[in-house]
Amino acid sequence: MHLSPPSSVADSFASIVEDGNRDFNLKDGSSVAVVGGGPAGSFFAWFCLKMADAIDLDLSIDIYEPRSFDDSGPAGCNHCGGIVSESLVQILAAEGMVLPGSVVQRGVDSYVVHMDVGDVSIESPVHEQRIAALYRGNGPRGGGDVGLESFDGFLQSIAKRRGARVVPELITGAHAKDGKPCLEIADGTSLAYDLVAVASGVNSNLISMLEGVAGHYAPPKTTRGYICEFRSSESEILKLMGRSVHVFLLDIPRFEFAAIIPKGPFATVVMVGEDIDQELVHEFLENPVVKRVFPTDSVPCVCSCSPRINLGARERPYGDRVVFIGDSGVTRLYKDGIGAAFRTGKAAATTAVFHGVSRQDFQKHFWPACQSIVNDNRVGKLMFATNAVMKRSRLTRRAMLNMARKEQADPDAFPHMSSLLWNMFTGSAPYAEMFRGTLRPAFIYHLAASALASIGRRPGARPVRGAS
Repeated sequence: MHLSPPSSVADSFASIVEDGNRDFNLKDGSSVAVVGGGPAGSFFAWFCLKMADAIDLDLSIDIYEPRSFDDSGPAGCNHCGGIVSESLVQILAAEGMVLPGSVVQRGVDSYVVHMDVGDVSIESPVHEQRIAALYRGNGPRGGGDVGLESFDGFLQSIAKRRGARVVPELITGAHAKDGKPCLEIADGTSLAYDLVAVASGVNSNLISMLEGVAGHYAPPKTTRGYICEFRSSESEILKLMGRSVHVFLLDIPRFEFAAIIPKGPFATVVMVGEDIDQELVHEFLENPVVKRVFPTDSVPCVCSCSPRINLGARERPYGDRVVFIGDSGVTRLYKDGIGAAFRTGKAAATTAVFHGVSRQDFQKHFWPACQSIVNDNRVGKLMFATNAVMKRSRLTRRAMLNMARKEQADPDAFPHMSSLLWNMFTGSAPYAEMFRGTLRPAFIYHLAASALASIGRRPGARPVRGAS
């Protein structure tokens, strides 16, 4: 009697995959390329290998990343303000990715919101100090002597411990051969893969190279942001900023908001708006509200960049054997890009390991995770449009400020405005949840009452500075 060899768990699982095309299933010995070693790429690789281990599937994963996150300045930079929300810190810990203290440059106690009509310090609505300020690379130019540890480097290290191989090469081209994507590197070598996960972000030229591999996928719509690093002593930054992130809501054309984030001996300035240029940067830094909080004339700028910011995917970010994750595909509007990288990276890994790598597989199992972000971003755009209108009125600015002040002064008050502002700037909650909060009768009542109380009040009364 002929006995067939025992099948692995992976083989058994593949036999019940909903897509009957076995050619699009990952098998023992399948190879996966991840282009980009930032959070999205590392999350994807980590989850892929973890899930593959669970079903005895033997995969090889190459992470292509030419940069070293041990380098300070542009060589190791990933163009990010470096704020991780409390909810993401908890999720990472639950998955076993506990951020070491050497990665977190400063725990954030509060946000201080600054307007021309005054300031208000907002504590976490749930009284937890789980907002982390960190560096994606090894800090700004000239920061190599500070002893910083890279967040991206930490994630890459845990992916390597899972079994991923980091290839320090730049992808110079891509093409399809025999139904599989092939990646080209500088020495002319071309390697075929069963799946390519693109995690290179929107500040890379790679997406344009993949047109022949990824079908009709178009790159996301983008705008320009601005990031600048100022260096002083840690004690001076603490004296100026306290342990708070300082957020600025100013009535400046093309300007959405800006934040100044303390990180040890550095302070990171992040500006978000419509195609930010040097004229807008100068107008912001010279604004009296900003200079009152952070005198940039006396603190030198050591590093700056104008990265592209993903404003939304134009097409669905996947094809046969190709998937776009993180900023390369779908991310949250203006904030929590690391959280979106986690969600899309995990969803792509789940699809690839348990369902398959065809366009139809990603459509059915990966796209819903992206779609939820896309839908929430639509609400976010509405909220930022509303905020832009409210910023133009001195009355509504004062009403927002006074409502938040009253809530912060009364421990028993429900933090309607405080929660809205906290979540808008930390990314701790979906935009849809924030929007529903603004429709509550109590929110509308207290905002209207604050507006009435603000009539005739002197602007700038009772400024509240950051907590130390």
